[in-house]
Amino acid sequence: MPSERMRSLLFSPKSSLSSSSPSSSDSPSRFTASPWRSCSDMATDRSLELAERRILKWNINSCSAVLFSGNRHDAVEFIKCVKNLRKAMHLMAMEAERKGSEEMIRAQKMMQIAMKRLQKEFYLILSMNRAHLHPESISHRSSRRISAASRLSMSDYEEEEEEDDPMSNGEIEDDFTTTIVDLRMIADCMIASGYAEECLKIYKSIRKSIVDEGIYKLGVEKFTSSQIQKMDWDTLDLRIRNWTNAMPAAVNTLFNGERILCDHVFANGDTIRESCFTEVTKDGAMILFGFPEKVAKNTKKKAEKSLRALDMYAAIANLWPEMDSIFSSKSTNPIKSQAITSLLKLAEFIRAAMDDFESVILKDSSRKGTSGAGIHQLTIDAMDYLTYLADYTNILSDILTESQLKKPIPEPFEIHTESPAPAISVKMAWLILTVLCKLDAKATHYKDVSLSYLFLANNLQYIIGKVRTSNLRYLLSEEWISSHEVKVKQFASNYQRLGWSHVVESISAAQIPPEKIRENFQKFNSSFNEAYSKHCACVVPDNKLRDQIKTAIANNIFHAYREFYHANVEKVTESEKYPAAIIRYAPEDVAHHLSDLFFGDESCRWSSAESSPSKFHRRTSSSIGDTSDHCVFSE
Repeated sequence: MPSERMRSLLFSPKSSLSSSSPSSSDSPSRFTASPWRSCSDMATDRSLELAERRILKWNINSCSAVLFSGNRHDAVEFIKCVKNLRKAMHLMAMEAERKGSEEMIRAQKMMQIAMKRLQKEFYLILSMNRAHLHPESISHRSSRRISAASRLSMSDYEEEEEEDDPMSNGEIEDDFTTTIVDLRMIADCMIASGYAEECLKIYKSIRKSIVDEGIYKLGVEKFTSSQIQKMDWDTLDLRIRNWTNAMPAAVNTLFNGERILCDHVFANGDTIRESCFTEVTKDGAMILFGFPEKVAKNTKKKAEKSLRALDMYAAIANLWPEMDSIFSSKSTNPIKSQAITSLLKLAEFIRAAMDDFESVILKDSSRKGTSGAGIHQLTIDAMDYLTYLADYTNILSDILTESQLKKPIPEPFEIHTESPAPAISVKMAWLILTVLCKLDAKATHYKDVSLSYLFLANNLQYIIGKVRTSNLRYLLSEEWISSHEVKVKQFASNYQRLGWSHVVESISAAQIPPEKIRENFQKFNSSFNEAYSKHCACVVPDNKLRDQIKTAIANNIFHAYREFYHANVEKVTESEKYPAAIIRYAPEDVAHHLSDLFFGDESCRWSSAESSPSKFHRRTSSSIGDTSDHCVFSE
C-alpha cells in the first residue's frame, strides 16, 4: 500500500534518497530531532531533511544542469520530494499553534526554490521541444499513444519498489510521449503546490505564440473593416482563397493539436485546462473566424462575389462538428459565437447577392441581338452563375427559406416535384424564369420574326442543357426539363414555318401545264435563294436541335422539290435553249445547301447559289436519277 511505503520512506535511515544524495553525509540536518518530539514530528523532520537535500542540489542559483533530461530517475525523485515537502507543510500547518514557525519558513523557502526549478524546466521543455509539440505532430498522433501518456499519473512514480521505472518501460518509448509526461508531471506538481498562475503563464506565453504564428503562416492576417473596404476585388479574392484553404488546417491541425496537448498536460484540472486553452487559442481563432464577417459587412453584395461567400460559408459549416468539439467549454463560447455570427452575415450577403443577380438581369437594356440568332451572352453568364450556385445546394437550403421568396412562380413554369417545393428549387426556377422573360424581350428586336423564334429555341435549349448536366436537374426535376423541351420544339416549329414555308409553297404539284413549268422553277429558285441567303448565317450550337431543324426543313422542301424536279426536268431540257438558266438547283444541290445550314458561316451570304448551272449540265445525263442516293436527306 502507498501509506506503508510512505511510512517506510519516512522512518528508514537507509532510504534510497539519503544514500543517493552526494551531500547527505556532509551537511548536518537543519531539522534536529529531540527526545521529546513525537513520532509524527520526527517523520516530518525526516521528510524536510530529505527534501532539502534534493531540492538544494537542483537550486537554479547554483546548478545550471537540466533536470528533465538524461537520467530520468533524478526528475522522478525531485517530483516526489516536492510532493513529500508539500505533505509535510500541510502537517506543520495543522500543528502551527503547538509548533513554532521556523520550520514552516524553511519549508516555504525550499518550496520556492523547487518551484523556480520546475518553472525553468517547464519553460525549457516547452521551448526546446517545439517540433515534438507542434500541433501538426500532435494532431497526427494515434489516440492510443496519447492516451497511454495521459494514464501516467503521479502514483505511477511511487511504484519504484514494486515496478520498474515507467520512464524506461516500453509504453513510453519516444520523445513525444516522454515530453508529454514531463509536462504533465511538472504542471500537476506546480498546481498542487499553489503555483498554478506561474505554470499557466509560461504555458500560455509559449503556446499562444505558436498558435498565432501558425495562423499567420496559413496566410490569415488581421484586417480592420476599413482595410477590407479599401481592398480591390482581386486582392480580397486572394485573401478569401487563402482563408478558405487555411480553415481545414487551422481547425483540424492547429486548434485540434492544441486542444489535445492542453487536455493531457492539464488533465487533472478541468477549469485550469479550459481557461488555458481559451487563452492560448482565442486571439488566433477570433482572427480566423471573424474574417468572413468583415468581408460580408464591408463588400458590395454583387452576384459574382457570392460564390466566394458560399465558399467561406461552406468552410465553416463543414467544419462545424470539429469546431464544436474543440471549443466545447463555456470559456470558448465567444469563439463559437464569432463563427456563428460570420455564418449569419455570410447568409445575408448571399441572399442579397442573389437578389442583385435578379436585379441585374431585369435592368439589362441591351438591344443588340446575337449574330445568327445564337446564344446570348446573358444566357451564358446567367447559367454559369446558376450552375455554380447549384453546387452549393445543401448550403443554400440552409440559407434560403420560404419566407424570403418574393413572388410565386406562374403556373406554366411551376416545379412539379414534391409539394411544397423546397425554397432553393423555387428560387432557382424563379431566376431562370427571369432570364427567359428577358430573352423573350430581346427576341422582339429581330426584324425577321422567324429569327426571333430561332433565338428563343437556341437559348432555351442551352438553358435545358445546363440544367441537365448540373445539379440543377435535382432542383428542377425531370418534369420541368420535359415541359421546357416541348417549348423548344414549339419555337423550332415556328421558326421553320415562318422562315421556310414560302419555299415549300413555291413548289407546285408534279403534274402542271408545260407553260407553268418554267415559271415554277424560277419561283423556286428565287424563294430558295432568298431563304438560304437569309438563314445560312444562322447558328444552332446544339447538335441534336440542329439536326432536328434541318431534318424538318428537308422533309418539307427536299422531298417535294425532288419529286417536282424529276417530273419536269426533261421537259425543260427539251423545250429550253438554256435549261441551266431555268433549273438552277438539282436535288442534291438543295440537299447540300440545307446540310450546310446553322453552322454560322457568314461567308455563305456571298456564296451565290447561282454558280450551279455547270453542275446542272453534268447531272442532266442518264445518272440524274441516281444522285439522290448520295444525299444526306434522301430518306
